[in-house]
Amino acid sequence: MPKRTERLIAIGAVAGVVLVPSVLVMLPIDVPNPLAAPGQDPVGDQIPMAQRTPAKSPTPKPSTSGGAGPQQVGGRPVATPSEPALKELKGDRGSGKEGDEAGTRTGPYRTAETGAKVVKVQKTATRQYDVSVQSPALGSTQKVRMLVPPSWRAGAQRTWPVVYVFHGGNDSYVSWTRSTDIASLAARYDVIVAMPEGSNGSYTDWYNDGKGGIPKWETFHTTEVRQLLERNFHAGSQRAAMGISSGAQGAMTYTGRHPGMFKYTAAYSGVLSMLSPGIPSLLMYVNSAREPKKIWGDPALHRSNWVAHDPTSLLAKMRGTRLHVSAGNGKPGPFDPPGKAPWDIRYLSETQVWRTTQDFVARAKELGVPVTADMYGEGSHTWPYWKREMHKTWPSMMRAIGAAPVK
Repeated sequence: MPKRTERLIAIGAVAGVVLVPSVLVMLPIDVPNPLAAPGQDPVGDQIPMAQRTPAKSPTPKPSTSGGAGPQQVGGRPVATPSEPALKELKGDRGSGKEGDEAGTRTGPYRTAETGAKVVKVQKTATRQYDVSVQSPALGSTQKVRMLVPPSWRAGAQRTWPVVYVFHGGNDSYVSWTRSTDIASLAARYDVIVAMPEGSNGSYTDWYNDGKGGIPKWETFHTTEVRQLLERNFHAGSQRAAMGISSGAQGAMTYTGRHPGMFKYTAAYSGVLSMLSPGIPSLLMYVNSAREPKKIWGDPALHRSNWVAHDPTSLLAKMRGTRLHVSAGNGKPGPFDPPGKAPWDIRYLSETQVWRTTQDFVARAKELGVPVTADMYGEGSHTWPYWKREMHKTWPSMMRAIGAAPVK
């Protein structure tokens, strides 16, 4: 390949752009990657397309109900949720068989300050529930997969530490329980795990030509989901955030935009420097199927909005949160099958992740913001590496939020 060949690599397990001489190969978010095996997702997940859970639910009319009044937001609930509202959420003692619909009544659940409300709770596995949230911020109903610890009880007078876990692009709220053993890992600790839908929303309230409006993914995650879990399901104010790929960017961006919200944030293979050379153009290409300027605006004309959502630019506001980042260098590693071409999107994506993560770490060092980094060398943009990183960092994360091991 000529030395002058340009490569623009898609990040976030969403899509990819590769520029080779005289040829532009575009891997949009809703089309399988032609470089991947038939029937596989574009980057990393290797789940048959037919088995992917749709990211969006039918769009209902947004709720106009009021908020939760004077109840404290972000800490221990003022009052315990009523037993009728949560009687189906009693850990393994809930009525009916696993997978039965539960908690379909809406009245007893407290709303978020935006009017977001719980409209359905379904038990989908042992101590695992899918909570449907009608969201004014999104203009639709989306799901949050919630894992509760063995000690969790609906009528408890306490709260539990919580980890908010974000998925990558072209995926959904089911990805972490589908592709890792997070459920069994979490069950060893006294912690709630919340895995909200992020669709391909880029973990931001969309700029929309400066007019704002839906979708507001940041508002959904940091206000609506958080408040609903705290007001109804005993989620506490000792929080951690964790994400992979675009979800890693989201976790770190939220940490900087909401100082003090999280005690610990882990970002695995994320674009952590949105303004590094070439990255703005790359992100615009990646999101070209979704009117990219509507997400953060034009990277030149609306640079201030890009800065306001760039993890590296937000680093100074992350003091007080323990930060961990990791990435591979995009070369074949121990979890990669033999015979993959070096231009496979899983390798190319990780080379850019590696670069932006290094830029993030370098800037943190300049500012004196502590960051632990695992730049583990060989490895591609795939789940086995993220699962390994989760196991490495989980004990430190639990200590940071005060989640004790289950005895």
